[in-house]
Amino acid sequence: MSKGYIVCVYESIKDNEALKIYATKARAAVEKYDGKFLVRGGKNLVTEGKNFVRTAVIEFNSFEKAKEFFYSSEYQAAHELLKHTVIRNHQIIEGS
Repeated sequence: MSKGYIVCVYESIKDNEALKIYATKARAAVEKYDGKFLVRGGKNLVTEGKNFVRTAVIEFNSFEKAKEFFYSSEYQAAHELLKHTVIRNHQIIEGS
């Protein structure tokens, strides 16, 4: 069975305090759905394209589990916290 991934790249973050609150709530939802953070911020080197201010990658046991996580009430409550404070690109991707 293929794994599922949430990939999120942030173009801008206006409120770091809101991001901290979001991170706490999102982490609880990730754990509930058996997700594993592979990337959460950290050092980066842009070799082509835009320089994003933050990247997060979360691995799930399947694409379906990643979708279940994203659309869950627990994650959506966290997601809503950043509605007006970040510009980001968010994807659910099937992988190996």
